[in-house]
Amino acid sequence: MSNFTFTILKPTAVDKGFTGAILHAVNEGGFRIRAMKMLRMSKAEAQAFYAVHKDRPFYEALTDFMSSGPIVAAILEKKNNAVEDYRKLIGSTNPAEAAEGTIRKKFGTNLQENAVHGSDSDENAAIESSFFFSTKDRFLDDREVEM
Repeated sequence: MSNFTFTILKPTAVDKGFTGAILHAVNEGGFRIRAMKMLRMSKAEAQAFYAVHKDRPFYEALTDFMSSGPIVAAILEKKNNAVEDYRKLIGSTNPAEAAEGTIRKKFGTNLQENAVHGSDSDENAAIESSFFFSTKDRFLDDREVEM
């Protein structure tokens, strides 16, 4: 298991001003931010990022939503089990079903607008991180991070 994972703070969470509170929860959860940027994905970029879901019925709505406003993308580090531990911290995809105290329970609006994306595997964390960050933009104790 890797000590890195990837996250996106979604447009609704950013628009509602939850960025600081979510990043605080991430830090309190034992994660360190190793790369971060705020940006707005184009529709084409959202389609490329979520290409794995292109045959799913929610794909168009998801890519419309993810390109609808600013997001915050970040690479997170934790000593062990970063992907698994982050998935626990953010909670169930549906905020209504998420455990109390999780990021999605506190800040999610609905199934699509669930505040944050989190990688579901070490492999996807590396792929998703590379979509947004070059190697020179990843830092670990003032060194670039290889994933």
